[in-house]
Amino acid sequence: MSSYKVPYLPQHKYRAELIESAKKIAAPGKGILAADESTGTIGVRLSEIKAENTRENRRAYRDLLFNAPGLNQYISGVILFEETLFDKADNGKDLVQPLRDAGILLGIKVDLGTKHLPGTDDETYTQGLTDLDKRCATYYKAGCRFAKWRAVLRISANTPSPLAIKENADTLAKYAAICQANGLVPIVEPEILMDGEHSLEICQYWTEHVISTCYRSLNEQHVLLEGTLLKPNMCLPGKSFGQKVSTEACARATVEALQRTVPPAVPAVVFLSGGQSEEEATVMLNALNALPLGTRPWKLTFSFGRALQKSAIKEWNAKKENVKKAEQTLLARCRANSLASLGKYTGDAATATSKETTYVANYKY
Repeated sequence: MSSYKVPYLPQHKYRAELIESAKKIAAPGKGILAADESTGTIGVRLSEIKAENTRENRRAYRDLLFNAPGLNQYISGVILFEETLFDKADNGKDLVQPLRDAGILLGIKVDLGTKHLPGTDDETYTQGLTDLDKRCATYYKAGCRFAKWRAVLRISANTPSPLAIKENADTLAKYAAICQANGLVPIVEPEILMDGEHSLEICQYWTEHVISTCYRSLNEQHVLLEGTLLKPNMCLPGKSFGQKVSTEACARATVEALQRTVPPAVPAVVFLSGGQSEEEATVMLNALNALPLGTRPWKLTFSFGRALQKSAIKEWNAKKENVKKAEQTLLARCRANSLASLGKYTGDAATATSKETTYVANYKY
């Protein structure tokens, strides 16, 4: 008789549901609206239109987003901040009820922000693991079916360091395992910031290294990859690189990086916009899907915050009479990215505002 023992295999209580939820988010022509800005970050958005950062204004703006007619044609999931999940609309119903009614999955930001990682050149780790199991159980009971956790890395002469890469990969994996144990599909988000003077080739190198490290950690934590989503940066030269690089070259570098690192079990890659303008992010997403570059077993779609909302919040301007126009502006951007996720965007949604940068140096939220 063989002395070999079957290694421990985790029993995923929510296995079927996790896989189904991930597939629903990855439906063709759909993506994620990231409306998970913290109270401080939404305050920055409101200050741009000279509106006060009050709960009433935050509620009014998010109510606008969630009630946009036909949002579910383009959006399969919305990431929420905790305040929003449990808030009430003026009619007394849950603020997120329109999303439920439209069949849009609710997601939740579960990390608690970044802190300095000792022994590094101003690098960070993400906090929030301590009571994550209890919070995930609460969010699942409230109707959430996926979660988001952001890790942040940057490229410079000394970074990203092996310590920061490993720390953030391991933390993402632990977060993912805890989420799945409580019924939530984890979005794994190892973001490399646009900050820096690095070339496209350098960004691709570090993107591959970071993502591959993440999947080693995910496997070590027995994470069910079929019930996850990856939310990486697109491969782009640093904001201060100083030379123009074509969209096609960036798209090719991004797809190559994914082909070299992302297992085919993962149903979708839901990109962050990373500080590109609304139009730039849409054009890049379209290029990724239009590029004839070998097998891509995962959907390539969007999980945009700033790149879906900048024009809408400007159109709204904190005035009730502007709500309908703002909703139409949001839907126009959602439709554009829906088409881009299919490689069919032709540029018809471009406006002056959509071409304005959303870049913020050393972006935190």
